[in-house]
Amino acid sequence: MSAAPQEGWLVYTESVLTESCSARSAVAHRVEVLDRVKALALSPDGVRASTRDVAAFFEVEVKVVEKLVERHRKELQESGMEVLRTSDLQKFETDSLSVSNEGGAGYPQVGYPQRRRRLMVFTRRAVLNVGMLLRDSEVARRVRWYLLEAESARRDGAAAAESGWATCEARLDRVEAAVHEIGVTLRELGPVLARMSGRLGRLDRRLDGVEQRLDLLDHRVAAVELRTAHTEQLICGLSRRLADGR
Repeated sequence: MSAAPQEGWLVYTESVLTESCSARSAVAHRVEVLDRVKALALSPDGVRASTRDVAAFFEVEVKVVEKLVERHRKELQESGMEVLRTSDLQKFETDSLSVSNEGGAGYPQVGYPQRRRRLMVFTRRAVLNVGMLLRDSEVARRVRWYLLEAESARRDGAAAAESGWATCEARLDRVEAAVHEIGVTLRELGPVLARMSGRLGRLDRRLDGVEQRLDLLDHRVAAVELRTAHTEQLICGLSRRLADGR
């Protein structure tokens, strides 16, 4: 069972993603969801995709992507979209031509491309941003679905972790309370233990006195036994004398 959303957490929905720029920014790092939908063709540097590549990925017309860029240019630029010109464009096209001549995947073998003055390219983050904005694309809807699923899993995992910490904290609180109670009990027992210790000390002294008296009694008993033995010897001797006198 999924953990309940914690207070202060925004629960994302598809409408939230399409309407809220802050919500899109919060999850724009989850570019891995693109690979769960389909393969995205990138330029030879493995970083950027052209407008045509983005349109092909979302299975829409190029003009749909261009209109989307017009409405959300600043947001997409912050996500990594940029326009290549002059030397940057020349290097991009030269690298693309080099790969295409080697038969690179996604770049068929063609001659030198026609010179362009500028070219719009998108990072994977910007492509994901497009997917959160496109409304009439089944691929974009699948991207949002996977994105919401990943975010829900993250939220549930965080909630479970927080619940575990809360349980540990509750246990620590109980241990601290028990230690405090033990301390209070020991402080209350202190005077009682002191009195008991005094009484035990006096009892020890009394026992010492009893032992000493018993020792004296033993000595007296031993002395009596000696006298008794001597008396018995005298009586025996007297008895022999009387017998001899007869």
